Amino acid sequence: MFKINNYYFARFLPLIFLLSVTSQPVKSSSALAAWSLNSNGLLELRTRKNSNLKAYYQKANQLYGDRFWVDFNGELLNPRTIKGNGPVKEIRLGKPVSGITRLVIEFAPQKSINPYQLKLIGVDENKWKIKLTSFPLNSFKTMKEGNVSKAPVTYPKRQELRSLRDINLRITDLPNIKRNKYSVVIDPGHGGPDSGAVGIDGLKETDVVLDVSKIVTKLLLEKGVNVKMTRNKEVEVDLSPRVAFANKTNSDIFVSIHANASRGKKRYINGIETFYYSGWRGRLLAEKIQKEVLKVSPGSPDRGVRRGRYFVIKRTNMPAVLAEIGFVTGRLDARRLEKKIHRKRVAFAIAKGILEYFKRVG
Repeated sequence: MFKINNYYFARFLPLIFLLSVTSQPVKSSSALAAWSLNSNGLLELRTRKNSNLKAYYQKANQLYGDRFWVDFNGELLNPRTIKGNGPVKEIRLGKPVSGITRLVIEFAPQKSINPYQLKLIGVDENKWKIKLTSFPLNSFKTMKEGNVSKAPVTYPKRQELRSLRDINLRITDLPNIKRNKYSVVIDPGHGGPDSGAVGIDGLKETDVVLDVSKIVTKLLLEKGVNVKMTRNKEVEVDLSPRVAFANKTNSDIFVSIHANASRGKKRYINGIETFYYSGWRGRLLAEKIQKEVLKVSPGSPDRGVRRGRYFVIKRTNMPAVLAEIGFVTGRLDARRLEKKIHRKRVAFAIAKGILEYFKRVG
């Protein structure tokens, strides 16, 4: 038996991990809000906010075919069994123990699956997908309950918006570190003809991240940090020159700043996430930046700190992170990122995260 274990919004990983996701209940107190298994073998799930999920796989035996199941918090009011089709024998929803809902997918006899081929893709804070890659396209007739796409944007509360106005953006409110000791490379993503993501009302990633990066640079310089930018105007710079430039400076850290976009430009998908490639220093830097950016982005989902294999953070010689400061395609994030004051808040948050990192590592 395989158990999902200790990952939050993990993407493109074998189905042997645990995650926390969110959403609204459908018919009961169960955290499971909706599910769908479509004709291409894609299982989609939507859950209640702040839910804990655990998933398992078990190989066939004399009583059952290959099966995997997902446990959710909360009890199901109406346990049921749904007859399957194609390689799926049946889907069962029940209550294995008090306070738990279980969704089981059991496969037909002689239809084996390899758990290491199952791919887990985090979509947002309340939705995730599992692609059954062991089977060809159109092997299934769609089975579903509820609407997995129903994911309204959660706008911040009034007190959260008031707290934004209370955020001090004075240089004296940033942490103090020893002057002229540290060096940083700031990398505004994309540039020039490569606009990056294009979002709501034509909001361009390159415009957002260049502005934020310039403010971050200004703040850090005022705190006595030596800062260099991979670009400081709207020009296109390939990935390799960015890395070569950073490595030549022999800086202490590298921070690449980007804005996100969802496939299909789904406006309900918003959120902040920060990637690092390896090492505890890279992770610490990502955690510090993620924490501070979330503070100035109330209501925008925390998509977490995760490992990524992006070229610019994989090939640099120093601790490196790639910060996604919001979705230009998201209804909540985009209306903020288009405003100068929010970009200033984000820049202040990134600068603060960097300075907190330097204070920690000494």
